[in-house]
Amino acid sequence: MRHTISVLVENKFGVLARVAGLFSARGYNIASLSVSETQDPDTSYMTIVVEAKDENVLEQIKKQLNKLIDVISITDFTKKEHVDRELILIKVKYSAKEKSKLENILNKYVAKIIQHKGDTAIVEAVGEQAQIKQLLDSLGQLGIKELVRTGRVAISY
Repeated sequence: MRHTISVLVENKFGVLARVAGLFSARGYNIASLSVSETQDPDTSYMTIVVEAKDENVLEQIKKQLNKLIDVISITDFTKKEHVDRELILIKVKYSAKEKSKLENILNKYVAKIIQHKGDTAIVEAVGEQAQIKQLLDSLGQLGIKELVRTGRVAISY
């Protein structure tokens, strides 16, 4: 099962490497990782989606993270009310005759064309993973040339 946790850390050289190293050394897979500075430039916020078979594995991950000196706090979103989103940029085939079909697909989701040139359009979408998956399935009919994803970000109420 996938679990989303956030880790507030000191914004220092090597912190990301130590956190990632902790996961790899114990054989835990990171499904998604997003990191950025907070309003305070001395701290960074990591959102990590991790594969954990059960609660014991998740608890072990949190305990190991807490041992790292640069970790300020950890939030486990598993049983907390929260909002999570993912950003995706998708390069799709674009033609005048397919334009209305593309627009109909995009209108169903929180997605829009942010640029188009020649036979290519770049689409931006923000949403929950299930919404993103549905959008990708729909856009697959038109032909996806390339895509990039941010990974999940989350915040509690």
